[in-house]
Amino acid sequence: MSDAERDQERERRLDLLIRRLPERFQHVVRWLRRPSAKWLRIPAGVLLIIGSIFSILPILGLWMLPLGIVLLADDVPMLRRVTDRVLEWIERRRPHWMGALRPTPDRKEVR
Repeated sequence: MSDAERDQERERRLDLLIRRLPERFQHVVRWLRRPSAKWLRIPAGVLLIIGSIFSILPILGLWMLPLGIVLLADDVPMLRRVTDRVLEWIERRRPHWMGALRPTPDRKEVR
């Protein structure tokens, strides 16, 4: 698979996950993922990861960890490879996490 194809697959998978967010957060995450928002994306990713450490507190939670990692992965190649593998695994093993219907005996998996 070429780099361009990998990038397209990654974007498709991330778009599926972003659609699962509340509409207000979808807009913010899409804005942060723009290349011109790098100056804000990196600190936001780091703050989300740090905030996930305090998941026992109200509002803060473990949901912040994967979001922070995905934001940082746009700028850190090592994280990009890891998130690509995780997204591929999720799509294969837990398609309902990405908004796809669960496969049933009478219904084939939706892609």
